[in-house]
Amino acid sequence: MIGIDLGSRNVKIVRFSDGKITDRRVYETIEFYRHFGKKVNDRLQLDWERLQLPREDIVATGYGKITVELEGAVQIPEIQAHSIGSVYQSGINDFTLLDIGGQDTKVIKIRKSRPVDFMTNDRCAASSGRYMENMAAVLGISLQELASYSQDPVELSSTCAIFGETEIIARIVEGYSLERLAAGVNYALYKRFSTMLRKLRSNIIIMSGGGSLNQALKDIIVRETDCQVMELAEPLFNGALGCCVYSEA
Repeated sequence: MIGIDLGSRNVKIVRFSDGKITDRRVYETIEFYRHFGKKVNDRLQLDWERLQLPREDIVATGYGKITVELEGAVQIPEIQAHSIGSVYQSGINDFTLLDIGGQDTKVIKIRKSRPVDFMTNDRCAASSGRYMENMAAVLGISLQELASYSQDPVELSSTCAIFGETEIIARIVEGYSLERLAAGVNYALYKRFSTMLRKLRSNIIIMSGGGSLNQALKDIIVRETDCQVMELAEPLFNGALGCCVYSEA
């Protein structure tokens, strides 16, 4: 079976058989549509032959499921896909899932393996991976290096990804160290989803999405919430894997 997570920044595809991932792929979203989409009757359809995937049971989720037509695919909501994927990967039934994607952040409260409440910040890229990418570029460092700093953060007050660039440039001119600036970026990102975490609090927080690769962000969450923070084995493919597990249920 095949699970597809059509995200705003990346498309993730998982092929799942006998309880194991046998194929995983990630594509930049625009390039994915450009290379594997075809226009049919004014609708964008997925070209399965060019994608070189078998026409097995297909379950899809993500923003793009209304953009590209996946003939024969079952479509499920993102919250459902990510919840199923995180319960399957973690083996835990009660926790809060923090999914930091390319352009949004989702917080899902899960009890007895089911989502009971959720909140999402999808109106501004300042609470997403896009913010980390932009700030790392301004600082001239990689995302990996950005993820190294969490101590003594410079305060960054802007809630806008674009104005945030201007603010951090001003802090650079003021002479703050790279370490404090990078820590400030990570702490600013935490502050933008911290209210959602408090409202949907659990003793265990499980992270998924690209943001889960940021060790400094994990350290900040532990320090600020006193919760246990865990990362999934396949954080980038959690939604696609959730689609596959849904198909098996």
